[in-house]
Amino acid sequence: MRNWILWLVLMGCSLSVHGQETKPDSIRFSLLTCAPGEEIYSLFGHTAIRYENFTRKQDFVFNYGMFSFNTPNFVLRFLLGETDYQLGVVPFSYFQLEYAERGSSVYQQVLNLTTEEKMKLLRLLDENYHPANRTYRYNYFYDNCTSRARNKIEESIDGYVTYEESDSTVSYRDIIRMFTANHPWDALGIDLCLGAEADVPIDYRSQMFAPFVMLDAARNAVVHRGDSIVPFVQSEEQIVQVEVQKGSSSFWLTPIMCSIYLLFMTCLIGWLGYRLGQIIWIWDILLFGAQGLGGCIIAALYFCSVHPTVDSNWMILLFNPVPLLYLPVMVYRAIKRRKDFYHWLNVIYLTIFIVSIPFIPQKINLTVLPLALCLLICSVGHLIIYTKKNFR
Repeated sequence: MRNWILWLVLMGCSLSVHGQETKPDSIRFSLLTCAPGEEIYSLFGHTAIRYENFTRKQDFVFNYGMFSFNTPNFVLRFLLGETDYQLGVVPFSYFQLEYAERGSSVYQQVLNLTTEEKMKLLRLLDENYHPANRTYRYNYFYDNCTSRARNKIEESIDGYVTYEESDSTVSYRDIIRMFTANHPWDALGIDLCLGAEADVPIDYRSQMFAPFVMLDAARNAVVHRGDSIVPFVQSEEQIVQVEVQKGSSSFWLTPIMCSIYLLFMTCLIGWLGYRLGQIIWIWDILLFGAQGLGGCIIAALYFCSVHPTVDSNWMILLFNPVPLLYLPVMVYRAIKRRKDFYHWLNVIYLTIFIVSIPFIPQKINLTVLPLALCLLICSVGHLIIYTKKNFR
């Protein structure tokens, strides 16, 4: 059924471009900005283009944010930065209902385009929707639903658009933290994956990867056509109105709280191990195993992914696959009552890492410090027990 709807939409759009009955002055284009949702992929909001033809009674939304979780190997492809998005076209009523049911407001900015520019934009979108052209390689900073919509609109203008300059000290990470402030677990996951390049200040145009930054930018932008300068946005209104609710994490324990509890438990288990004179392996396996598993993800991003900024991630110093790979050897040497120099090296290494955190050219999530202390205390516990038990 959905394919038939999209086919009809495409036919309608094509007719509006090529048909003789179309009255260009009856066409209106708008930039739509949707408020953030609760899912991780919707935390930053969304941008789309609305096309209205009052003569033909057509009202469609061109949406560059279409993707499917059912794509083969979706998680692996996303991890490697090989996710493909599509331009989709849906009736505005469907689009409006979807966001209303989700509880997300939608803001409409009517674009101040000439008749020729409207027709050119329609042709560009129509061409982009052809099956051979509609799929593109998604990039969350450089090529996403917002930047695609902005670029198509700018391409249709007979002239150029200028935007008011904004804070030039803002980085990609700053913008991400702004929109994930009420979702600390999502914020932690994203923070751990982004590298030092995400902390480099970016210009205002680069900041427009975020839909609501684009909303503000369009609001104050102007179009230059020869000697004429006009506002980029003709009018603005909220076309889907829902009660504004402050987002909150569905899990009441925050990452920093959990990491502090983990640190307390590590100290308690370390003391218990000292009293018993033996290593409590279940805790060690959990800690070093989790460190190694997290390190596998960060290493895969660092060495294999084409996502931006992940290959400059200093977190690979703490989270890498080495502890996971060495864990069987660690257990074997302990069973054989042999000293393990891994823990001597780990104590020195983690001490240097913790002391160096203020000097690392990357904003480190505060949760990392208790986690690093847990690993340090665990290795110190091993050394104390080695000494107490006289391991050879």
